[in-house]
Amino acid sequence: MRSPLTLALILSLAVSGAMSTAATAQLADSVGPAGAREEVQPEAQQGPDQTGDDFYCRERRLGEWFYCEKPKAKPSQQRAEQPSQSSSEQLAAISKQLEEMKARAILEPTTENISAYIAFQREQLNRASSFADMWRRTIWQNPELDYTLQRPVNQLGKRTWLDGRTADKNRVLSSISKRYGVFYFYSSACAACEVFGPIMRSVSERFGLTVMAVSLDGGPSKAFPNFTVDTGQYRAMGMQGQQVPALVLFDTVTKRPMPIGYGVMAADEVMDRIFTLTSVEPGSDF
Repeated sequence: MRSPLTLALILSLAVSGAMSTAATAQLADSVGPAGAREEVQPEAQQGPDQTGDDFYCRERRLGEWFYCEKPKAKPSQQRAEQPSQSSSEQLAAISKQLEEMKARAILEPTTENISAYIAFQREQLNRASSFADMWRRTIWQNPELDYTLQRPVNQLGKRTWLDGRTADKNRVLSSISKRYGVFYFYSSACAACEVFGPIMRSVSERFGLTVMAVSLDGGPSKAFPNFTVDTGQYRAMGMQGQQVPALVLFDTVTKRPMPIGYGVMAADEVMDRIFTLTSVEPGSDF
């Protein structure tokens, strides 16, 4: 340990050195511009991340603990700053992972790979089951979302709906002849027309529907002896080609033709199509 005398000498030398430095600076200031002294540059600048005291931060490198550096973001904070995936992206990622695990289990059928695939698949099946369960519960509690109230699927409800639909159809078709007529296009060389002609005759007699038979080749029809030969009616009704038999419903009020269909049809199907075209809003049956 140094003696008190030695410490006193060291202290006096430090003080005298400081005074000498001050005197030298004073002398340089008195010299003026001709003898201007150069500005003393620091030996080293602080690092770009150093924000505190030069002695503590630059020489001792104390870092962020003494506020010399800005604290670095924690990994959890960095993850929070990243935008989260949308629901559709998450679902796509699950599907991709499931396919990858399935492929791995097939190519490398080890116990670990197959177990991992089965477990992940079961997890997705449970998720799908929960979705299906919540779907039906939501339907039960929100009648405006329940399509079966409009078109029942259970046996009792379906029978009731069909009975009501039949009643409506019969009511409409009983007065259909007051506004609508049917063009029946045929050909005397058409075997299907020979079958379909008598069907259209029965529809006409049952509902009092006016049927105008039009021959494309000029030949007669056994079911409609009072036929007419096509002079452009086929194209005028918006029909293309020469496909027969063909039916077109004509609205005498709006003067608008509505093709019913082509080929052989049962009488009930013909009338059901006429009822649909005249009395059912598009999309209400589905």
